[in-house]
Parts: sequence; C-alpha cells; structure tokens
Amino acid sequence: MLLNEHQSKRLFAEAGVAVPEGVPVSATNLESVKPKWPLPWFLKAQVLAGGRGKAGGILRIDDPDDLVPYARKLFAMTIRGRSVPLLRLERSKAYEREFYCSFAVSRELGCLAFSVGRKGGIDVESQSQDLHNILVQRVSMTSGLENYHIRAAFFHLDVDKEHWPTFSEFVRRMHRAVIDYGLLLAEINPLVLDADGVWTALDGKVEMDDNVLLQHSDFERFYTPEHASREENRAREVGLSYHSLGGRIGLMVNGAGLAMATMDLLNLSGLAAANFMDLGGAADLDRTRTAMSLLFEDESVTSVFINIFGGVLSCEKVALALAEALDGREPRKPLVVRLSGNQSPRGREILEALGCRNMFIVSEMHDAIAQLKRNEGMRLGETPELAVQHEIVPSVPAAFPRSLPFEKGLPVLVQGITGRTAQFHTRLMLDYGTNIVAGVTPFKGGQYAQGIPVYNSITEALELNSIRASIIFVPAAFAPDAILEAAQNGIEWVICITDGLKQQDMLRVREQLRGSGTRLVGPNCPGLIAPGRTKIGIMPDHVFMPGPVAILSRSGTLTYEAATRLTRVGIGQSLCVGIGGDPFIGTSFSDMLGPLEEDENTKALVILGEIGGTAEEELAEHVRRTGFSKPIVAFVAGQTAPPGKRLGHAGAILESGRGVEDKLMAMAKAGFAICPDLSSLPRLVAHALSRCEVPVSA
Repeated sequence: MLLNEHQSKRLFAEAGVAVPEGVPVSATNLESVKPKWPLPWFLKAQVLAGGRGKAGGILRIDDPDDLVPYARKLFAMTIRGRSVPLLRLERSKAYEREFYCSFAVSRELGCLAFSVGRKGGIDVESQSQDLHNILVQRVSMTSGLENYHIRAAFFHLDVDKEHWPTFSEFVRRMHRAVIDYGLLLAEINPLVLDADGVWTALDGKVEMDDNVLLQHSDFERFYTPEHASREENRAREVGLSYHSLGGRIGLMVNGAGLAMATMDLLNLSGLAAANFMDLGGAADLDRTRTAMSLLFEDESVTSVFINIFGGVLSCEKVALALAEALDGREPRKPLVVRLSGNQSPRGREILEALGCRNMFIVSEMHDAIAQLKRNEGMRLGETPELAVQHEIVPSVPAAFPRSLPFEKGLPVLVQGITGRTAQFHTRLMLDYGTNIVAGVTPFKGGQYAQGIPVYNSITEALELNSIRASIIFVPAAFAPDAILEAAQNGIEWVICITDGLKQQDMLRVREQLRGSGTRLVGPNCPGLIAPGRTKIGIMPDHVFMPGPVAILSRSGTLTYEAATRLTRVGIGQSLCVGIGGDPFIGTSFSDMLGPLEEDENTKALVILGEIGGTAEEELAEHVRRTGFSKPIVAFVAGQTAPPGKRLGHAGAILESGRGVEDKLMAMAKAGFAICPDLSSLPRLVAHALSRCEVPVSA
C-alpha cells in the first residue's frame, strides 16, 4: 500500500521523526482551514505519483486569501494522469542543507538497503548512479542496523561532527519505523538539517507491505480511499484484487497468473480488458456478488468473461455462487463463463439449468474468445487452438537423482496438520499415495489428524520417524518460524503453502537458511508433484500424468492450466514445482536446473513466468552460463499489464521503465522457445521433445 505524503508524514511523526506542521485539505473542509502558523505556507497536491513538483503541484502561499483559489487550482490538476483528491497545507521550514535518505526492501539486492545522499530534491533520481552523491548499504534482517552503517552514512554526508548524536537518533528511529510498520519503502527527499541541528522530513514517501495489513488491521488507518476508484474500494472490502484498465471486456478469473494470461489473451485478440480481477481461491456469495456487480455496473463493459480453472477451487461451488448472485435474473450483459478442471461438468450443468439466454457456457478458452467476438460483432478469424497428439511410449521411470528425492514413499511431515485446510489437503495427499508419517501442531501432541500422529514439535516427530520433506499450512504470522524449525531439524525439503508472509520476514528466513542444507519451496505456492510418485502440495492431481516434461511455475493456476493442456494431448510430466509468486522465495527457477539436468526422466522444461522481478532473466543467464542441455519452452503472463499495477501476487508488478520485453529477449537469446499464448504450448513442447528424440507412438 502506497501512502501519500500526508499519511507518510503522519507515520513518521508517530515514529518520532520530525516533520513540518501540516493539515489535510479536502474539497469539503477547504473553507474551514484556518492555520495559526506564520506565513509563508506551502500547499501540496497529494497524488500517488512522482513528478509533482515539476508539474506545478506545490504552491507557495504568502497571503491567506490565496489559500482557497490556489487549492481550487490544484484540485483541477492532473499529475501523470492522476486527479488530485487531497492536499496538504504545511508550515514553511527554514533549513541549512538538504539531503536524501531511504530504507527500502530491495528486490534487486535481496536485502534491506539503507541509502543516503549528499544532495536531495527533485533531481535525486537522475543522480542515483552518482556514487559521489548516493551511498547504499546492505542491512541484515537478522542482525539489524549496526553502528557502522550509521557512521558510514554520517561521514558520507560530510556534516559537522556536532550533528552526530541527532543524526544517529534520527536514523535509528527511521529503521525502527521500517521494522515496526513492515515497510517496503521509507524515503525522505529532501531530508533537511536546520540551524538547531534538527533533521526533518520535508517530504516523505512510504510503501507498506500489503501482507502486513493482513496481520495488523490497525494499520488500515493509513489507507486513503480517495486515491482509488469506487470500484477498487468496493473490491478491496471483500478481498478481491481489482484494477480498472479501460477496455470493454469485464474479467473475473481465479488466480493471479491465469488472470494475467487471460487479460493478455483478451488484449491480443482485439478484446481489450476493462479490468483485472482475481477472485482468488474463494468463491463465496459476497465476493461473487460484488464481482458481478462491479462488472455489470461498469458502463464501459459491453461483455463479461468469467474464466475459472478449478484446481483446489471447485467449479461446482463457483457455479452455485454465481447462480445465487444472479438470483433467477438474466445477466444484464452478455456473460461468457468458461469452467474447466475440478467439478467443471457439474458446474456447467448447474449454469445450463438456469436457462439464461444471455449466458454462454464453454469449457475451452478458444470457445470463450470466439463467443466474446460474436458478442462484440467481430470476425472470428482462425481458431488458435492446435490439436497435438503426442503419446509417450510407456516406460519404467528412472530414479530421481539424490538432489530430487521425490520417489514414491518419501516420508513427509505436515506442519499445522490440525487446521481445517491442512487436514483437507492431507487427505488428498494420502489418497494420491504420499507417505505422510507425522504432523506437528504445538500443544496438540498425542492427537491424530486424518489417521496421522500429531506431535508438539519436529524434534519430537523425528524421535520416532524418518522425515525428509515437510509441508507447511500454518498462518502467515507463524510460517517463518515453522520454516526455520524445519531447517533447524535438518529437513531436506520444506514446502510452504502459506501466503501473506511479510517480505521482511522472508528476507530474514532466507538469510538464516543459507548454508543450512534445507531447500525451501515457496511461500505462497501450490507445492510440487512428481506424477505417479508423490504429491507434496495442493495441486489437483487429476490434471497431471507421468511423462518427460518438468514444469516450473510462479503461478498455481497457470501450472494447472498448462498441465491440463499437455496431459490432454498425451504429454506427461516428470516433476511440477510451483516456486511461488512472492518477491522473495526459497528455491528459484535457476536452483532447479542442476537437479533436472541430472534427471533421466526429464527431457524438456516448461517455464511459466510472470511480470515483476528478474527471475526469468536470471534463469536465462544461468542457462547461458552453465550450458543447460535440455530444451526449454517459456511463457510469461502479464505482458499487457500497465506499469505500476500490482496484479494479485506481491511479486507481480511491472516496474516503470522495465518492460516484459526484457524477460522475453533474455530468454530468447538463451535459446528458449517463447510461447506467445497457452494454446501454443502443446505444439511447442511437442516440437521440443522431437528434438530430444523422445520415443512416441503414432
């Protein structure tokens, strides 16, 4: 959650960092604002965008009578395409020098970065590579801010030594705020030093980790609904990930990866998406009803597309919620519903029984696109779906290399086993043949869950059991501790299904896992499956079959969609791993390549990437550097996403100035076959396997 300047300074003030006196100004309270401070004042537009100063969004006021007309002028502005809903009126601050200071959770560096600059102001971004101005230091999430960090920053700023005590105290308060509020960014530009030696935040920019809000609801006090649309605020209330995009096809999908891929397909088919909406893993009535209301009430939407792939989520449940939301009425706009996967025949049966003339029910993506084009009066063109028959000749799979111990019978532990979700998936894993030998829930030792003995700790469980892998289903606040407990006890593979972990917590976990010998998969992932051998996760096993292709993915729903398309044409999988969609994860794409190179069963790889981060570029560089010998087919979801929008996953954000083209170019240069859309995946994988001379039957 990005805070405007006023809310950023409110947070700084709570943390003991000096800020100028100021008050919020809105269109409704404008006439009543009567500050007692001496002139001059500064009136500042509050927008969640940079470049405010250059755009004229900050005005100096030397006469109180100018306040109202100046405010109306700012309210009428747009800054980088954004309207100005709020202002901040602030007392002028005299100072001697101005500087730059920030703490940021750096995805690029993989740590907390502490930066200071000898000069601040509006041009500091262009000076970011100027080593004479900006000093960047890495701060450990385990040992924290050290004295030497503060000393180095102080001496870099080149100020008189008399200011050392107040500077040290200022930096410590800033760092404490970053930790206590779970911030991704705390930036002060400019930071000013006045004649009395007081360090003051003359401007501020704060970004709070959205996952922190899930654990600390009181931090919602910093949310400013005026910066979001009415639709976005309504979606937020029921837990929908929603963004307006400006097209004409209303979109509702389950899972961020599939939602991004669907958005791309619509845009590339000439059916511009009106919005991005991720239903997530829940299809309750409130969420479904709100989603339908948003789509039908949007005047720009001409047709609605609901795309559900039932993995863990049941298509029957979605259909029932949709039927209840319609409440016996015809959809107000043409509605195309694609149901595939778990309980999809039953889901389609429920919707067809409604007899709605304005609802079109399909099972395939290409049928959905064709129907949407009919609704929009467009020419259909060629059907993009390609039929591929590639049946692998059955053979006895070779043993996995030691580094991939996912053979049948691998002993598995379930952490948090007594929870409802954990018990549900424990039963599904047992039904698949996974060898679950123990569960752990503190203070519930001696019980049984799904017939599995429960222990208070992993140490207790290991006294009676040999355990080589663990799967974690504990709440986000406790998941980091659960991961580290598994590592402390020498568990080789730890699969963390839990989502909502704070980014700072994951940095700390990654630091402590280094050199431990434990491999973490996740968090916020569907786990892994070695088809026909074992499943350690929540993946719907019915979409997988044994075969020669390994799938590595940042998205759960994309994994299910891709596996279904391959399985349907007879191309099975050797191993499927959902590495997770968060900014900081355990095992990366690159980490899996060595073991898969050794695996005799794996003949080709499918990489399912997303916008955000550099995981795909790093994989491409690793392939080029190591000479990985097996063919790779890659697909990246979110190619048509607008910059700056966080699309579902915490890690799926397209940074301004860094387009998805960087990922595609890097992978193409490394020899990957780039998949333009999911319908092309079977053909490209079949071609890759033919190059490996994988035996196939006619």
